[in-house]
Amino acid sequence: MTLATALLFTLVAFTAIATPGPTVLLALSNGSRHGVRRALPGMLGAVLSDFVLVGAVALGLGALLAASEFWFSMLKWVGAAYLAWLGLRMLRSKGGFKLPDADAAATVTAGESRRIFFKSFLVAVTNPKGYIFCSALLPQFIDPAAAQAPQYLIIALIFAGLDTLVMLAYAFVGARAIRVLTASATRWIDRACGGMLLALAGSLAFYRRSAA
Repeated sequence: MTLATALLFTLVAFTAIATPGPTVLLALSNGSRHGVRRALPGMLGAVLSDFVLVGAVALGLGALLAASEFWFSMLKWVGAAYLAWLGLRMLRSKGGFKLPDADAAATVTAGESRRIFFKSFLVAVTNPKGYIFCSALLPQFIDPAAAQAPQYLIIALIFAGLDTLVMLAYAFVGARAIRVLTASATRWIDRACGGMLLALAGSLAFYRRSAA
């Protein structure tokens, strides 16, 4: 992969990642609930999912989902149900937002960190649209005459780096919001994120594979 190709992919990937998706919405919600530091486990979960997604595409999973109605539907409905469950939980949240201090951020429990981590990870890896999108996009930046594994690794690192920057930005916005808005107003951040997750769940439920 040439430098020019890597830079072009970075631009294309940033355009896709910057558009609010499930993991970005979770970063915003976690930032508004807990502060940026306590939102980090969710970011790590999303970053791990980037490597899983790119690796799966490199191994042909995206092509399998595009070709198999059964496996596509299985993953689609699992992903849609999980997004809907998260969205409903956020909509029904009674809030209780408070300004996170340094001690609270430092004393986040291991159980809470795991919960935040796996929530973001599962949201990403159960979305078949991501696999199919990457299956169509990534091969365009792969040089078939060169070793493919290092090229997919570069792509995964670019994805992970951009994803981290975007999620940090959204988490920071959420964390800043609780410093300038009332508790009632910040509760609406969670509810807005929940509503958007429900909309994404509906979009995923009605998503269809392109005709062969």
